[in-house]
Amino acid sequence: MSLQCPRCHSLKVASFHHAMKIGAAIGTLGGAARGACAALAGSQAGALVAAITGPRGVTLGAVSGAILGGLVGGAGGCALGAQLGDKLDRHVLAHNLCLICGHRFNLPA
Repeated sequence: MSLQCPRCHSLKVASFHHAMKIGAAIGTLGGAARGACAALAGSQAGALVAAITGPRGVTLGAVSGAILGGLVGGAGGCALGAQLGDKLDRHVLAHNLCLICGHRFNLPA
């Protein structure tokens, strides 16, 4: 679907996604922090299971759990932040710019 300027009906339109990029970055940081914290809290149960293998198993289990939790949380936070930012871009911020007449506009609701 190509965008058309509502003022001059030109098809030369640029779309900016500032809120989506910022939302994705904030969501990634928040999700990674939340995922790592949850993984560290859950690593206590993993440490009990890994206690059979000794202190190295406990440490390796806790560290790998925190890393994996951070990665999974970061990916989820990034996706959620990008979706929220995209909605903000599309319906609140005038993120489309006509390259012919300079008119800024939103997508219709």
